[in-house]
Amino acid sequence: MSRIVRVGITHGDMNGIGYEVILKAIGAEGMTEICTPVVFGFHSVAEKCRKQLGMDELRLFRVPSAEAAQDGRVNVVDVASNVPELTPGVITPEAGEAAVAALEAAVEALKEGNIDVLVTAPICKENVQSDAFHFPGHTEYLEEKIGEGAKARMILFDDLLRVALVTTHLPIAKVAESITAESVGEAIDSLDQSLKRDFGIVRPRIAVLSLNPHAGDGGLLGTEEKEIIEPVIMGAREKGVLAFGPFPTDGFFAQGDYRKFDGIVAMYHDQGLAPFKTIAGEHGVNFTAGLPFIRTSPDHGTAFGIAWKGEADPTSMREAIYKAIDLYRRRSIFDEASANPLRKFVSDKPDKGERHDRAPKKEPKQQEQTSSEQ
Repeated sequence: MSRIVRVGITHGDMNGIGYEVILKAIGAEGMTEICTPVVFGFHSVAEKCRKQLGMDELRLFRVPSAEAAQDGRVNVVDVASNVPELTPGVITPEAGEAAVAALEAAVEALKEGNIDVLVTAPICKENVQSDAFHFPGHTEYLEEKIGEGAKARMILFDDLLRVALVTTHLPIAKVAESITAESVGEAIDSLDQSLKRDFGIVRPRIAVLSLNPHAGDGGLLGTEEKEIIEPVIMGAREKGVLAFGPFPTDGFFAQGDYRKFDGIVAMYHDQGLAPFKTIAGEHGVNFTAGLPFIRTSPDHGTAFGIAWKGEADPTSMREAIYKAIDLYRRRSIFDEASANPLRKFVSDKPDKGERHDRAPKKEPKQQEQTSSEQ
């Protein structure tokens, strides 16, 4: 727990704002004292960005692999021998291939234990599609590659708000059919486990949002609440999960009810992310929960419109790095405590003499008081 955390960072789409927010974030004072950054991309492109930003004090060290990364400095791993042409703000196949190459290299380093956590800069989902990459986004890719059979759960969070999604990158037309007892139950359970394991909350309170306006208005605007969501919430309560709802989304956020809960389950992408991004602003972080490894990312996109202009705000990327370290440490503490629970020193054999594993029994009195008198 005391050793410095190695943070692998993928460069995302090189024609977007990835390099700018990465360098601004890791160039913050004291960053290399709390973690060892390992950037997966191209050293020459990172150097070009560093010079353009005028970050003269930041030094970037090219290393052949993550295994060769050294503490106390910013390490850059080249993910391919040929560096694609840089065309800021333009979608190119070469940039898409480079984004996938960086992700693949970082995932391999994660599996081999050469980095501890993964932070991903934004990719252009349209641009990375190929025979080698056929996923809607990072979440689905990581679930298949490093999930080890576990279900990935997208959680957007800042210091006050944590939102998990039942469905993620799914067309609106397919959302309703995907809201099932199984999918809602999995979302509640995985959020509950992550709040305990990753966020250190012992008894988390979870709010579940409705699918339909006004929570279905008693069935007038939809029956999913009555037939699916409410029974799942009751089942979760019976298992000891503090789940509540379903709550109509508009009033829940407008009235500030989200402040009363440790986590929120939203039925679909924009239902949860639109209010979250409005409230969290640039401090929001995307976390892929449920997997054996920690992965975070900033909650913004490639921002091609301002790419390589020095205008990008690094706050979300910096928060993603900080939060990845925090999540890694809290999970390590939780797993260590869970792996070594306190043993109950109670013998299953009768003692011949005095019992030392429990308080000695009192001699029965002639007449015991009733419970109502005590």
